[in-house]
Amino acid sequence: MLELLTISFALVFGLLMQQIRIPPLVGFLLAGFALSAWGPDLGMPEFTGPVLDHIAHVGILLLLFTVGLKLKLRQLIQRHVVGTSLIHFTVTTAVFTGALVLLAGLAGREAVLLAIALSFSSTVLAAKMLDAKRELRAFHGRSAIGILIIQDLIAIATLALFSEHKPSPWALLLLALPLLRPLLYWLLETAGREELLVLVGMLMAVVIGGLGFETVGLSGELGALLMGVLLGEHGRSKALADALWSLKEVFLVGFFLQIGLAGLPSSSELLFAGALALVLPLKALLFFALLIAFHLRVRNALVCSLSLTCYSEFGLIVAAVLLEEWVVPLAVAVALSFIVSAPLNRNSNLIVERLEHRLKRFERSWEHPDEQPIALDNADVLILGMGRVGTATYDYIRDRGLRPIGIDSDPSRISHHTGQGRKVAYADADDPFFWHNLDLSDVRAVVLALAGQESKETAVRQLRQSGYHGLIVGHAMHQEEADRVTAQGADDTYLTMTEAGFGLGEHLCSALQPATPTEKA
Repeated sequence: MLELLTISFALVFGLLMQQIRIPPLVGFLLAGFALSAWGPDLGMPEFTGPVLDHIAHVGILLLLFTVGLKLKLRQLIQRHVVGTSLIHFTVTTAVFTGALVLLAGLAGREAVLLAIALSFSSTVLAAKMLDAKRELRAFHGRSAIGILIIQDLIAIATLALFSEHKPSPWALLLLALPLLRPLLYWLLETAGREELLVLVGMLMAVVIGGLGFETVGLSGELGALLMGVLLGEHGRSKALADALWSLKEVFLVGFFLQIGLAGLPSSSELLFAGALALVLPLKALLFFALLIAFHLRVRNALVCSLSLTCYSEFGLIVAAVLLEEWVVPLAVAVALSFIVSAPLNRNSNLIVERLEHRLKRFERSWEHPDEQPIALDNADVLILGMGRVGTATYDYIRDRGLRPIGIDSDPSRISHHTGQGRKVAYADADDPFFWHNLDLSDVRAVVLALAGQESKETAVRQLRQSGYHGLIVGHAMHQEEADRVTAQGADDTYLTMTEAGFGLGEHLCSALQPATPTEKA
């Protein structure tokens, strides 16, 4: 009965939210509230709460472990990332603390912890939305993730400082963990890419990081994060994070169900959550002002701020450990913030197009860290997106005498290509600034090898609006996607899998053709 009720309720409410384009996480929280109200009458077992508690704990450990895997110091040690994170945290915590003391009459420690929980933005929601638009590696995506990781570190530090865990003398042995790195690396390399890799990740996150640290009196959450950091430099860390992604998502469903099972929100708790939702524009405005102050251009500052306009599941984790009586109203506030944030992020490029010219006056005449090149070095073919399709196209046409140049928004990918002798420059094809200042007079053709559908359509629209009349070709996975790109002004769009099938058939026919007498001789 436990499996029937929890899975069914989570699925039904998750699907309902998805149909109205609200993140399913909100549905899982509502499913928890529904189970709290109707579960006992439907025969829900008494041990449901403890079981979900354990599942939720594992989900949190996996979440922190994957955050640690993606923790790259070079991504964090940037002035606009560190400065924005720390200043926003300080200002937000101070303002919320004052408001909670003066308006809600909370005690000092309780007010500070609640304010800290409200200062964070959702890593899960931002990562999902950015990944859906293929913008995780764009400048604004990397900036948002960097800010979120620093917030996550602050959350872990808060748990470590305020929790009742008292480290034992055996905790000093954990200083020797880096000496185990060769063994851990060997495990990663030996595990392959399927079930064993998932089990290795579970061992690192839940057993060594979670249980191991708790055994010596330290926070299991901190242990999971540090184990991820320890493995983050390995070449297979991304494969490990990808392998654990779905598993982590399933366990986090238990986290939201568990919160809902804590009880239905009262009218005063709903009022409190609604008031917090009204504060979200101020949260976004502070992010925007800080990013502009750290020399970002309006577009990237605005898109990054929209990604961070929500409350965080990490705030719920802090509350679950340190402020149990505040878990339910915070959960409702997080759900409301997701409802507000999701459509803003889905339509961020459209919002930027409408607001950028009005906000442009806030920029200053200094050098921006997100400035983009406008010279194409006499290239006659511009390739947008240097993944596998873009790279293959680049090499093919270069070998036939054309002069291609590639454009990509992932610095690590650009470094790889330049090291291979390809001419590739940094730029974000979704950025109108890039198109408005681009000299296309020598370009005979543009190849759309971008991953995101919206990015392809935006690129075609910007090209035609800028007066470019040359050839525009691209690729798509489905016919309806190809039709949408062509409708924006592309000359042709090839179906990637269909073309791959034609190529495979051509190779097969060539192999099956009988050899000529000369070839036989």
